[in-house]
Amino acid sequence: MRQLRTTWRQLTLAIATVALVATFAACGGSDSGGTADNVRTTSGGELAEMTKATLVLDFVPNAVHAGIYRALAAGYYRDHNIDLRVIQPTSTADTLRLINANKADFGLADGLDVANQIGEGLDIEAFLGIVQRPLGGVITLERDNIASGKDFEGKTVGVTGVPSDNATLDTVVRNDGGDPSKVKVVTIGFNGVQNLQNGKVAGFIGFWPSDGVQLDVDGFPTKSFKLDENGGPVYPGLVAFSTQKHIQQDPALIRAFTAATVQGYEDTIRDPQQSLADLLSENKSLRRDLTAAQLRAFEPLFQGDAARFGTLDPRNVEALSSWMVDNRLAREPFTPERYGGDRYLPAAGGS
Repeated sequence: MRQLRTTWRQLTLAIATVALVATFAACGGSDSGGTADNVRTTSGGELAEMTKATLVLDFVPNAVHAGIYRALAAGYYRDHNIDLRVIQPTSTADTLRLINANKADFGLADGLDVANQIGEGLDIEAFLGIVQRPLGGVITLERDNIASGKDFEGKTVGVTGVPSDNATLDTVVRNDGGDPSKVKVVTIGFNGVQNLQNGKVAGFIGFWPSDGVQLDVDGFPTKSFKLDENGGPVYPGLVAFSTQKHIQQDPALIRAFTAATVQGYEDTIRDPQQSLADLLSENKSLRRDLTAAQLRAFEPLFQGDAARFGTLDPRNVEALSSWMVDNRLAREPFTPERYGGDRYLPAAGGS
């Protein structure tokens, strides 16, 4: 097997850092420098004129963002009177900071990260589900023949250092009758791919549609213990969010962004190859083979078991809340109403 040089995340981190620094300079120093101000609306509650707005991704552009780039290429945002700028952060933490500081209009983040912010009393709310299932899990190599969560007893598993990683690992191990205290946990940051490949860990917590697929494409077949298939909740793995204040003050902007984004992802579900082409056209550094494989992994997750794309199912939000409380990631439960809902989704067939 050929040596895997670096992770997908590390390959793009330097590019993201440069992009974020440039964006901060462009945003300026005022509190409202990155958000749409004085939004004008029609009597029907739609944007009355072209409005500049900013979206901060959860990380650098990749397959999960195919619907965003499809909507950009097809002109859907402009059709809804949005002149959209897309920012590439260095981490989800930067996305959350920019939204909380009113430096951008919309952000993308793991549904768990948004829940954490709500639990900390911050003024944010989800309004659109991009991915319907959690993306995290324990990633292993097929050659190591780990058949169940209990098999991690006595083995070393790598975590990034985020508390939810330990909760994910504990859930997977307990689901098969294992004892999490018998697993050796080491903090490896985002070097899971290399550590797994080199045999330093038996598994690592990562995003299986990206990290796991990267290993597969590069000649290291994997077995992933996906959180929601191993005792964990089904919850939205990626959501669009903003501050409650911004949502309440500019519902027309939220509605227009949602409608255009829904169109982009509905296109992606129908014709993933076109969306792949749009994504690659705007992001020349992406590997076609890897991005295509990752998009195939993401495709069934965009809508999942939901009736339509974009839904935030209250039952799944409740399941996430309960799991977080049970695993000491939240002090008290939060309601689906506080988390966010579907009220900005366009009528079915009416994007």
